[in-house]
Amino acid sequence: MPTIFFYGPKLDKEKSREMIQSFTETASRLTGISKSSFVVYLREASHENVGVGGELLEDRLKKAG
Repeated sequence: MPTIFFYGPKLDKEKSREMIQSFTETASRLTGISKSSFVVYLREASHENVGVGGELLEDRLKKAG
């Protein structure tokens, strides 16, 4: 069973549905594997738990903003 993991910001229910549908349709089209075979996990990752370039994403966003 092909599995897709997405780590990112919290999404509302409608955006989650759209993301899962889009990932599934695209992966199915590109691989030729039936859409019904795909499993998609949307995992919330808050800015204080993500590091980019050796620093917290939360800190990078504060500097940029």
